[in-house]
Amino acid sequence: MEKTRAVITGVGGFVPEYILDNEELSRMVDTTDEWIMTRIGVKERRILTEEGLGTSYMAAKAAQQLLEKTGVNPQEIECVIVTTSTPDYHFPSTASLVIGELGLKNAFAYDLQAACCGFLYAMDTAAALVESGRYKKVMVIGADKMSSMVDYTDRATCPIFGDGAAAVLVEPTTENIGWMDSYLRTDGQGLPYLCMKAGGSVCPPSHFTVDNRMHYLHQEGRTVFKFAVTNMSDVSALIAERNGLDKGNIAWVIPHQANVRIIEAVAHRLELSMDKVMMNIQHFGNTSAATLPLALWENEKLLKKGDNLIFTAFGAGFTWGAAYMKWGYDGSPE
Repeated sequence: MEKTRAVITGVGGFVPEYILDNEELSRMVDTTDEWIMTRIGVKERRILTEEGLGTSYMAAKAAQQLLEKTGVNPQEIECVIVTTSTPDYHFPSTASLVIGELGLKNAFAYDLQAACCGFLYAMDTAAALVESGRYKKVMVIGADKMSSMVDYTDRATCPIFGDGAAAVLVEPTTENIGWMDSYLRTDGQGLPYLCMKAGGSVCPPSHFTVDNRMHYLHQEGRTVFKFAVTNMSDVSALIAERNGLDKGNIAWVIPHQANVRIIEAVAHRLELSMDKVMMNIQHFGNTSAATLPLALWENEKLLKKGDNLIFTAFGAGFTWGAAYMKWGYDGSPE
């Protein structure tokens, strides 16, 4: 009996038009282009500035482009998974808003929250749905409006993040391509180091939480950096080793775009030159759950059917993981 695998058959993306570069940011907070580039590697980031627009707007834009590029009938989509840390509302789900915006009448939808590791978790979930044989067309969207939780008076965190979304279509195949292997983990001890302190059920919004700026992203950078370097490097090496991958047959590494030094550490561990690493941190910043699919979207034309790809990410929780995929088609399907 032929094995069914899950393969990405198309990619769509969206980033806002407004560009917040380091020069403008340095007029908002005590920082410089040199400081940001040396420590983080971000030159500019896209920001969704329009009033009343949230993560679902970007997610729907990315999904609409995906449908147009692939030519898939929207009514054939059976499931939509949106992974985000910046939902439009506590409820309903952001995925339900995307369903409503696109008029997908035959799909169920839900949000998946795994912070910056969300796309890996969502892809693994989508692959399982497809491999089970129950679903033929699953859409996975990574989307975050990080500017909605960034404190633009905090020089340590505000240069890092940007807004964006990207969507992929996951379908079954009997070819030896697609989602081949994954290794995902959650530590559970990361709360003090990377979180939003208020707004949830433990600490609901109040005058005190607002006055004390507790609804912004909090990060202890050194600790997060250390854990990210170690875990992303280790798990990438593990995935490579158990699938017979090395610098000779890895086409691309797609790492989470959190910090250029973390990305370089992953490449070094795999003994890969940086020209085999997809990077968009310099012009998009850290878009959290959107970084991995946005990298695919930007570089789709460079991909060839059968290319060996390693994805890796690290996020709040702590969450981290890596996955191995054989790419499913040559360049853009357009």
